[in-house]
Amino acid sequence: MRNFKTLFDTYNWTETLNSIYNKTNKDVELALLKDNLDLEDFKALLSPAAKPYLEQMAQKSHALTKKRFGNTIQMYAPMYLSNECQNICTYCGFSMTNKIPRRTLTDAEILKEVAFLKKKGYDHILLVTGEANKTVGVDYVKNAIQLIRSKFSNITIEIQPLNTEDYILLKENGLYAVLVYQETYHREEYKKHHPKGKKSNFDYRLDTPDRLGKAGVHKIGLGALFGLEDWRADSFFTALHLKYLQKTYWKTKYSISFPRLRPHSGGLEPKVEMTDKDLVQTICAFRLFDEDVELSMSTRESEIFRNHIVKLGITSISAESKTNPGGYSVEPQSLEQFEISDERSTEDVVKMLKNNGLEVVWKDWEHFEKV
Repeated sequence: MRNFKTLFDTYNWTETLNSIYNKTNKDVELALLKDNLDLEDFKALLSPAAKPYLEQMAQKSHALTKKRFGNTIQMYAPMYLSNECQNICTYCGFSMTNKIPRRTLTDAEILKEVAFLKKKGYDHILLVTGEANKTVGVDYVKNAIQLIRSKFSNITIEIQPLNTEDYILLKENGLYAVLVYQETYHREEYKKHHPKGKKSNFDYRLDTPDRLGKAGVHKIGLGALFGLEDWRADSFFTALHLKYLQKTYWKTKYSISFPRLRPHSGGLEPKVEMTDKDLVQTICAFRLFDEDVELSMSTRESEIFRNHIVKLGITSISAESKTNPGGYSVEPQSLEQFEISDERSTEDVVKMLKNNGLEVVWKDWEHFEKV
């Protein structure tokens, strides 16, 4: 059966990047006139030639977002269950080579974290773990979902890639969505940053959204970690992946996230810098390319940046996030996966959103009836 890898292998990274850089002002202007953009138009909007048109892109992005999503924005919270990991990843504080105290939350500790988040108003939760199959494998995640299923309308996970059968099992027990980032679509560069562990298998990770689609998971989140390679090419391949999935698994919803490299206990400088303007350009390009896809912004970004970007295409946002297991109430001082930039309270972020004319949505759809 055809999968994304079949399509992906027909593309060359260098040729794709050159094609983006060779786009002209005329290509950008034509893309801005269109209602339905193709991948070549998307390249134009990512290109250096689009920089003088950023204001036009932002205005159109804002209009399309308001047309499709109104003045609403979804609130969600990540909850880290474990920092145990069997992978070596050069950019991650949880990497197996980092000598940090490892911790996996117990049922009681999970419920304590949940109680904190529920008091803040959250009804959409993202469960995050390191990739350690023996410690936080399918059984552990299944138990965590069952434990908190009655507390939240939607439960999303960001864990190690699983087999189709595992995703089906988790879906039957209350799973709503899965985030799985390719990190970079540059095969050789990917190997440099993932030298050991199951995550070093580029093709298995690339195939994960296909397995999710076959399992019938309601929503799939895609993205690249900007800074590992050229953000323009990684954005293009993310869009290519998105369009393939939308065509193949048309009943599924999709979201895109925009993480940039952040400092952590292991330390890694970006190979290719992505400036704030570059990130705005990318977000607007995705909105113009697809007015229906959900675009998410985490607390990796600064307070000032998030204040301005929320009206330009973003549809979901986190606040007061902790990237360490037990970080909300169990063990606030444990080491984080990466440093948070926007450290404002949930209440302050809600106030900011309302000041921007946005209505905060805590619950937009319930995947399973609460029991």
